[in-house]
Amino acid sequence: MSRKIIYLINPISGTRGKSSLKELITRRTKEENIDFQILPTNAEGDYSFLPELISKEYVTDIVICGGDGTVNAVAANLQGSSVRIGVIPMGSGNGLAFAAKIPKDPSRALNIIFAGKASLIDGLMINDRFSCMLCGIGFDALVAHTFAQEQTRGLQTYVKVTFRHFFSGKCWPFEIDVPSAGQHFHTDAFFISIANANQFGNHFTIAPRARLDDGLLDIVIVKKMNKLRTLLSVLRQVRRGHPAKTIRDNGHVLYFQTPSLRIVNSRLAPLHIDGDPQATATVFDIRVLPKIFQLIQP
Repeated sequence: MSRKIIYLINPISGTRGKSSLKELITRRTKEENIDFQILPTNAEGDYSFLPELISKEYVTDIVICGGDGTVNAVAANLQGSSVRIGVIPMGSGNGLAFAAKIPKDPSRALNIIFAGKASLIDGLMINDRFSCMLCGIGFDALVAHTFAQEQTRGLQTYVKVTFRHFFSGKCWPFEIDVPSAGQHFHTDAFFISIANANQFGNHFTIAPRARLDDGLLDIVIVKKMNKLRTLLSVLRQVRRGHPAKTIRDNGHVLYFQTPSLRIVNSRLAPLHIDGDPQATATVFDIRVLPKIFQLIQP
């Protein structure tokens, strides 16, 4: 079957210029004799036009040249579609790409796209909002909200914002219900991460055992403690974290897996979805969407 690729290039994600990328894509795709089109990403994140375009133009692949937020917005409109999604990582974190072992170098990422090997991966829903990889409530979301307001992007800015909030950051009270384990508990936490992938972004791993296609969400809850102990506990989680078979609220970090959970967020801790700040809520009903879209990966 002949292929047709639509490349979506985000002109503002990450830190690198995009003109040379367009030239590379044009040259390499022509060399492969693949029909293609290059379109800009939508500033409002509205990709509801894609299904009709795919049907009309017989598109086989959508390749996103951008970050996790753009991947999330596109994938949300292609759930259950036979169209393959490729990624050329151009964002600040690139968590999904790194979790799928897609290299940051555009030429090497194109090699994977041209090979065309795709497999179904999971997504998740946070109330009525889709996520392809990760959502967070608390500290990391506060960082995401601040980072979105910065004039400069990139890892250096993200690290600066993270440290600024780390030493002044607070904890929030949460009520957690985990139906699959038959457990319900309260805890004060610095942040809660709900992960479909093992990446925070920039190769920082918060849920080491998470997989893109296992039908489970990896939940990491960093509880209230002093800042030094918080730092040490997070580093220990990154290095040796393993999900518990039962949930015991007696450690500094809780790490478990479940297909769904409910979080009551009475103090309105902030929320991010795939690194993009989102409006928070008093209750989050979160569930995995098993094998919901096709990702081109090695």
